[in-house]
Amino acid sequence: MPEQLSKCRIDKWLWAVRLYKTRSLASDAVKSGKIKVKGDSVKPSFEVFVGLEFTIPRGVVKYSYTVIAITDKRVGAPLVKNFCEDTTPEEEKMKLTTLEHMPAAFREKGTGRPTKKERRDLDEWKNE
Repeated sequence: MPEQLSKCRIDKWLWAVRLYKTRSLASDAVKSGKIKVKGDSVKPSFEVFVGLEFTIPRGVVKYSYTVIAITDKRVGAPLVKNFCEDTTPEEEKMKLTTLEHMPAAFREKGTGRPTKKERRDLDEWKNE
């Protein structure tokens, strides 16, 4: 098990616990304001501490995590549970299953490709 530290940058920690594939992706997510701590955006240099709760939006779901331990070295997938806990509410996770069962846009067979106006209407309907 990697050594435990008292402090670490949030971008490095997100990468180390495999929430992002690369450190630059983690840093970009933090810079763009996607990572929220108590509802506020933070900088990549924000110091992570034990007990910190933060949210990460991925698609329509806002995942919530709690820091259990701190590391700046990338850990194996089985060890991630020792460093962070997924505290995402069930209502958020249910959004994924409802999207899977939601029907895609339907067109009658033989009507051909959608016109530009029909495509815009479909895009507008999907975004609502």
